[in-house]
Amino acid sequence: MALKRALRLRKNSDFQRVRQQRRSVSSRLLILAWASSDNRALNVDAKPRIGFVVGKRISKRAVERNYIKRLLGEAIRPVLADLPGGMDIVISAKNQVIGSDLQILRHDIATLLRRAQLLPSARPSEASR
Repeated sequence: MALKRALRLRKNSDFQRVRQQRRSVSSRLLILAWASSDNRALNVDAKPRIGFVVGKRISKRAVERNYIKRLLGEAIRPVLADLPGGMDIVISAKNQVIGSDLQILRHDIATLLRRAQLLPSARPSEASR
């Protein structure tokens, strides 16, 4: 199931604004960039918005790129409730993401979010896994 429309970045200008902030961390599979949302001051209870980028360098086939985006959406779903409100996050895939499964992507995203200090350190339920 895809992320709800209210939780996704859709406009090119939003993606560009997040990238221009130049706040990012990367791993072997992904690059995570983040910025405060424009409407954060207006809405304190704003939910985080997330965008995914899978370029043609990863795969020439749109079907494969869209599959990776859906997989990334499912990988970030368990930590959505823990993310701070009013943040815009862009997750970009690297070439090595091909062939990665859901568990690897979940771990990678959680690690990147902790390094970016957007997610508290490991929860007790995650530490036992």
